[in-house]
Amino acid sequence: MKANKKVKRKAKYIGEEKFLFFVIILCGISLYAMETFFGAQISNVKMNIEKIDYQIESQERKNESLTMQINELTSYENISSVIEDMGLAYNNKNIVVINK
Repeated sequence: MKANKKVKRKAKYIGEEKFLFFVIILCGISLYAMETFFGAQISNVKMNIEKIDYQIESQERKNESLTMQINELTSYENISSVIEDMGLAYNNKNIVVINK
């Protein structure tokens, strides 16, 4: 009589399974690399946006300052002092008001 022995076979991976594992690992590494690369790109873009926002705010402050200087220079008191310094007379009939 033959002895009933169960033979344990070691599972061997066939070619397609090895290829599938390789592709899965390669995809995982690729995703990690792309995430790192695009994360750096996004950070760079955010920094550029912050720089541009700062430049815009700075220019707006300069514009506001210049507008205040214009308003001061075109005030009635300033114009009348310039007229008096030049020896001219103030004539109210020659003034034209332009509305924006």
